[in-house]
Amino acid sequence: MQAYVMDWKKSLPVLFFLFLSSLCNPSVAAASIEYQYRQAELSYKKLLKDPQKQKSRHEWLACIKRAESVYAAHPDGVRADDALFMIGRLYSRLYKLSGKLNDRQEAVDHYCRLLRRFPKSPYRSKAKKAIAGLREGKKRPSSKETGTGSLAMKKGVRKTIPLPEGYEEPLDEKENKPAETLLAEVSDMRVWSNPSYTRVVIDVGREVPFAYRLLRKDPAIGKPQRLYIDIDSARMGANLKPVVPIGDDLLSDARAAQYTPDKVRVVLDIKSIKKFKIFSLKNPFRIVLDVNGIPRKHSSKKPFKQEVAKPGGNMLNGSLAKQLALGVRRIVIDPGHGGKDPGAVGYFKRVVEKNVTLEVSRRLAKKIRERLGCEAILTRDKDIFLSLEERTAIANTKNADIFVSIHANAHRNRHSHGIETYFLNLATDDDAILVAARENATSAKNISDLETILNDLMKNSKVNESSRLAGYVQGAMVRKLKTKFKHIKDKGVKQAPFYVLLGAEMPCILVEAAFISNPRECRRLNTAAYQEELADAIVTGIKNYIEEISPTASARFQRIQARR
Repeated sequence: MQAYVMDWKKSLPVLFFLFLSSLCNPSVAAASIEYQYRQAELSYKKLLKDPQKQKSRHEWLACIKRAESVYAAHPDGVRADDALFMIGRLYSRLYKLSGKLNDRQEAVDHYCRLLRRFPKSPYRSKAKKAIAGLREGKKRPSSKETGTGSLAMKKGVRKTIPLPEGYEEPLDEKENKPAETLLAEVSDMRVWSNPSYTRVVIDVGREVPFAYRLLRKDPAIGKPQRLYIDIDSARMGANLKPVVPIGDDLLSDARAAQYTPDKVRVVLDIKSIKKFKIFSLKNPFRIVLDVNGIPRKHSSKKPFKQEVAKPGGNMLNGSLAKQLALGVRRIVIDPGHGGKDPGAVGYFKRVVEKNVTLEVSRRLAKKIRERLGCEAILTRDKDIFLSLEERTAIANTKNADIFVSIHANAHRNRHSHGIETYFLNLATDDDAILVAARENATSAKNISDLETILNDLMKNSKVNESSRLAGYVQGAMVRKLKTKFKHIKDKGVKQAPFYVLLGAEMPCILVEAAFISNPRECRRLNTAAYQEELADAIVTGIKNYIEEISPTASARFQRIQARR
C-alpha cells in the first residue's frame, strides 16, 4: 500500500507551518485545510471532464497526491474522511481504466481506512458498497475504453482480493436500531410566491438523499403537470400538513405523503412553469425549490406605489421614480440576523450584530426614499428571526431590482478591522470562506458542498451586475468614511457563497460594515453618527451604480436634490 510519507521532505515545511498555524489560530488552519481540499476536488473534477487527460496515468496520480496531502496534513481534521473517500474513488476509477490489481487494492485499502477511522462518516454506506463491488471485481471498462493507447483493462481479469489485515467489517447500525429512529423527519413545508416566482422550502430533520422528476400533464386521467421530490430515509412529521395550498399563477398546491415506509414524496401541482431549480442547504438541512414562470396578462403584480409630494416634503412622486433608473424602482434591504439569532457578539457588552444591522438598515431605507426616490423594503423592521432562504424569497416575491444585505464582521483576532463588500460566487480566499461559514451559520466544510450547487445556479444569476454594484458601494464607503473617521481599512470587494444571496434574481450584495469584534469599530457601529455616514455612503454607491446603467440618471438625481 502506498505510504503517506512519500515526498515527506517536500511536505515537511508545509506541515510544520500548518502545525504552528493551528496552535496560534485554529480557524486559520481550518481554512487552509479547506482550501487545500477544494483545490484537490477541483483538479479531480477537471480530470473527469477531460477524456484525453484520463488516458494518462500521471494525471490520475497527480490528483491522488493532492488528496493525500490533505489527509497527511490533518489526519483527524474535518476533511480527513472526505480526502480518504476521494482517494478511494480516484483509485477505483483508475482501476477501471488500467486493470492493474494494485490500483484496485489501493482503492479497497483507502475505503477500509475510512470505515475504520471514521465509523460515523456520511460516506460509510458508499464506502462499504464500493468495497463489495471492488472485491468481486465486477466493474469492467466499456468497449469504448478498451483499445490501443488507452489504460485498457485486460479481459478475463476477475479475482477476489482480500481485505487489509486487521480490518473488521463494521456492523450495520440498522441491525441494532429500530427502523423508525433511523428515518429523518420531514417537519414542514414553507411557501413564498408572487405571480411569476414561487419558493418552496421543505424542512428535514437531517441530511438525506433526495431525487426529483418533472411529469407531463396527463389529460386521460385528469392529472396536471407535476413535479415530485422523493426524500429517502424519511418519514412524515406529526405536525406536517399533508396539503399546503399555494394558489398562485404557477402552482396549485404542495402535497406530502408517506410514499413508502422509508420515503416521503412531495408533489407540486403545476399550472404554468418556465424553469425550476432545486438545491439543499445545511444546518438545519432543508430542500429549496425555486419555480419561475411567465406571468399572465392579468397578473396581480403590485405596481409601484405612487407617492404625491407634499409641500415641503422629501418624497419624490412614484411616476418619476419609475422613470429614474431604467427599472431600478424597488430596493430590498436585509438587516442581518434577528430574533433568536443575535449574530456576532460585540467587543463591548450588550452590542450585538442583529441590533446594529437593523439600525443601519432603517437609516439606509430612509435615505434611499429621500435621495433616490425609490421604494425601500426591509425584510424585517423589528427584532424577529427570519431564515436565510426566507430573506431571498422576500426580495424575489417583491420583484426587487436590487438586494442589499447588511452585516457586521467578526474575527477571533480583535485587531482585525476594515470594511468589505461581497457578491455571490465561489470563494477565492480563506477569509471569504470563514466569513461565509459564519454568516451561513454552518461550517467551512459545508462551503465546498455549496459551491458544487453554485456551479448550476450561477448560470442565470446576475454575477456581473452584482460585482459592479459591490464595487461602487465599497468604493463609496471607503471614500466617505475616510473623511470622517480614522483607521478606515479597505478590505475590498470579495466573492463567496452566501445562503442569503442564493437564488436572488436581481443584483445582490452583502455588506460587512465593520468588525464588531474590534474595540474601535464596535464603538463606532453603536453610534448614530457612524450609522448615518455608513448608510449615506451605501446610498451613494447605489446611486453611482444606477448612473452607470442609466446615463440620464444624473440630471434626474439633481432634480430630486432640488426638491429636498
